[in-house]
Amino acid sequence: MQIAVIPGDGIGIEVIREAAKALEAASRASGFRLKLDTYDYGAERFLRTGETLPAGDMERLKGYDAILLGALGDPRVPDMKHAADILLGLRFGLDLYVNYRPIRLLDERLCPLKGRGVGDVNFVVFRENTEGLYVGVGGIFKKGTPEEIAVQEDINTRKGVERIIRHAFQYAAARQLKRVVMSDKSNVLTYGHDLWQRVFRSVAAEHPEIEARHLYVDALTMQMIKDPSQFQVIVTCNMFGDIITDLGAQLQGGLGMAASGNIHPGKVSLFEPVHGSAPKYAGQDVANPFGAILTAALMLEHLGKQEEARRIESAVVACIRTASTPRELGGAMGTRAVGEAVVREILAPSHPA
Repeated sequence: MQIAVIPGDGIGIEVIREAAKALEAASRASGFRLKLDTYDYGAERFLRTGETLPAGDMERLKGYDAILLGALGDPRVPDMKHAADILLGLRFGLDLYVNYRPIRLLDERLCPLKGRGVGDVNFVVFRENTEGLYVGVGGIFKKGTPEEIAVQEDINTRKGVERIIRHAFQYAAARQLKRVVMSDKSNVLTYGHDLWQRVFRSVAAEHPEIEARHLYVDALTMQMIKDPSQFQVIVTCNMFGDIITDLGAQLQGGLGMAASGNIHPGKVSLFEPVHGSAPKYAGQDVANPFGAILTAALMLEHLGKQEEARRIESAVVACIRTASTPRELGGAMGTRAVGEAVVREILAPSHPA
């Protein structure tokens, strides 16, 4: 298995280092061959050379089994050009139309909701990843004047909407899940989300065994707090998916616990922890590496290494239960020490896979 590793900026470099150690430990524990190739795309390279994603490297990255990416962002690049070029460039260039965010609580002590346990917070969100407001269609006219006009267009195509909705139903059917919710704001965003409504009804009709439900996004956020146990699969557009998955991350213990995948089924896909680069904490050995480590597990699961993925996740759970955690989760350990604790659990002879 050959993985391209892009550590990124800030704490991304620190947490991806620990995720790589967890991957290597899992490969030793189960005996599969692993090769990690590191690419130095990030602010340091951009400031030094002016390059973001070098010409020709997109094709090179297509030859890997997967890509593991750390957070991007550095105050020395105020417009974040390098971050946009790399992250959005990879998402659009590799056509990674599925953003996959599992919202899973690993220990009830991490959930901010009163009386909720691990059985109550266990669902996935599929966010359309290549369209919507993120495509950058629009502009500014008469900038800096009292007559200034700013336009940002929301792009939705039949192909884009249908393939993410189909993916959500196929995921549910393959795992015998019974509930899929589509969320939009079609009572206000009339045209694009009318398309979402029609496609959702059409695809849902092909899966009569699955309960297909619609919620406006404001109602969805309310229901996620009121009763997260009602959800199994949620599918939504790019912008709303970005927002509700951060809310979901908080239900599972915060952004430092959240993993994600940017996927094109059957092709090279990219996996990244949800949190940002947090430059003010970089180099202090305080970042929570669990999100990056769980992202590595998510990547292995996607690549067919379910046993190894379970081994890593079980190691994280064991660390949480023994308080081998960073300060963010109430522990006293630094980033490196937490990563080392996870590795010890992965390699423990009696460790349950």
